[in-house]
Amino acid sequence: MSAALRLRRLGLLAAASGGTYTLLRDPSISYTDSASPLAALKTKISDPVASVPPRATQEAALMGANAENPLDILVVGGGATGTGVALDAVTRGLRVGLVEREDFASGTSSRSTKLIHGGVRYLEKAVFNLDYGQLKLVFHALKERKQLIDNAPHLCHALPCMTPCFSWFEVIYYWAGLKMYDLVAMGQLLHFSRYYSFKQSVELFPTIAKKGNNKDLKGTVVYYDGQMNDSRLNVAIACSAALGGAAVLNHAEVISLIRDEGNGRIIGAHIRNNLTGEVFDTYAKVVVNAGGPFCDSVRQMADKNAKPVICPSSGVHIVLPDYYSPDGMGLIVPKTKDGRVVFMLPWLGRTIAGTTDSDTAITMLPEPHENEIEFILDALCDYLNVKVRRTDVLSAWSGIRPLATDPSAKNTESISRDHVVVEEVPGLVTVTGGKWTTYRGMAEDAVNAAIKSGKLNPNNGSLTSNLQLVGADGWESASFTILTQQYVRMKKSHGGKILPGVMDTAAAKHLSQAYGVLAERVAAIAQNENLGKRLAHGYPFLEAEVAYTARYEYCESAVDFIARRSRLAFLDTDAARRALPRIIDILAAEHNWDKSRIKQETQNAKEFLETFKSSRNAQFHDGKHN
Repeated sequence: MSAALRLRRLGLLAAASGGTYTLLRDPSISYTDSASPLAALKTKISDPVASVPPRATQEAALMGANAENPLDILVVGGGATGTGVALDAVTRGLRVGLVEREDFASGTSSRSTKLIHGGVRYLEKAVFNLDYGQLKLVFHALKERKQLIDNAPHLCHALPCMTPCFSWFEVIYYWAGLKMYDLVAMGQLLHFSRYYSFKQSVELFPTIAKKGNNKDLKGTVVYYDGQMNDSRLNVAIACSAALGGAAVLNHAEVISLIRDEGNGRIIGAHIRNNLTGEVFDTYAKVVVNAGGPFCDSVRQMADKNAKPVICPSSGVHIVLPDYYSPDGMGLIVPKTKDGRVVFMLPWLGRTIAGTTDSDTAITMLPEPHENEIEFILDALCDYLNVKVRRTDVLSAWSGIRPLATDPSAKNTESISRDHVVVEEVPGLVTVTGGKWTTYRGMAEDAVNAAIKSGKLNPNNGSLTSNLQLVGADGWESASFTILTQQYVRMKKSHGGKILPGVMDTAAAKHLSQAYGVLAERVAAIAQNENLGKRLAHGYPFLEAEVAYTARYEYCESAVDFIARRSRLAFLDTDAARRALPRIIDILAAEHNWDKSRIKQETQNAKEFLETFKSSRNAQFHDGKHN
């Protein structure tokens, strides 16, 4: 029986009671330990009535890990890799804790290109440079790409990407190269690449330029990679780890490491709860440093003389209205006239475009520079037949890629796109580098290193390759129809009157694709607690999502919601700003905030949104994109 069917049979339309609703356990599910480890874990994560442990319970578990009864592994960092480490470790029966000083995916993991890719450019380098190392990267990434889409089908999907060709040489070159990409993918192939004529290309992508660099468009080659909702995927990994038994805690910062005075081994960390200011100690046999761009600061807590391994690179992206690209078809130019890569992809009803690759400083809130935004707009002009305007930029952001050198390698000059796992100080395993697509493999390697370092005794090997994340079990692309047919959106008018509203297709599809089979929980809140109103005009996000994520996804601040639980800040900065008062009202009710906290949340969110350079807060206009 699918999770969706179990959910419907349970009838999760329980009446609201004190801001929550009651869920009944399904007697058809066996909770015995006699099943295989993978089956038992799948049951925990896919149980439609299960909820993650409350934040207080998670904090208490971390506090309870003392020197006499330490965790097996304490993970520092709640991005894709860190939460992946926590999930991988619990699949092996290890005692695991994780702390993140901000929020899950608050750094690089929410600011990606949103692509799950094998690396077409890496394949090109492998062929022309006869580089087997690059070829191995592609093989591994393509395998992980398929597993990631299978493990979270509601959050990930295949996306066709069109490459324009302005000469017959380009047609042959890209067709041959992308056929090789298909061949390397083999069993992990999403769909075959193919050539489209000029006429077919214009029909598929109406805004594509018919001329480029004074040459006529000859046709296009379309290939497939994956696309994801990155921060929601990160949150799903964290919640899956929590359901599996890991004590995960966001807004909890490692302020220093604990060292065994006898042998110098790292045995834990001093941690500060950034919401309350309380400081506590957590002990662990091994600490895994998955701090992304900030991993050097953790390394230097253990060894103040540790040389930096991170070479930070800034990747800027902009979001444009939906008419810039057709739904379901991306545009990727592997090499522009100045040698960079440009892409334009449909994403959550808008168009995301980028990217840049430039040196940057490591900061908590990186901001895109106006010249980087202008570069992307300039590059798009060469490949589109529509006027590209700065005023159309709904949001713009910068993410820091943690490109890494291996501190144990003799040659430290080469920066790798592959990941690095190293233990420089006993008890502290650092994992960094890599990319979103390969997070699971990176996590597996890090846990293997931690097991070796701490002489841990796992029950079994890693099980994450075939483990669906929370919300995935039983989900189908047509699951949204259940919401449209069985739920209504009860909305409160400005005058306080309760009005019924249709659960329209746009809202239903959004909920289904964001929460998987658990979308019915959100729909139940919208119906039973009169939280069915949209948060922002033109977007499908509902008030009910604020309450749901506060209760079941560790959403602790307004920024957590607008940036990572919903993607409103990334999609439309001004819409996020307009939605803030209502979002904060609902969070205040869920978390019992006082007036001082409400004021602070409002200020923090506004400051956060100022770092997203929409047309409203553009620093200047150069006259070219008006």
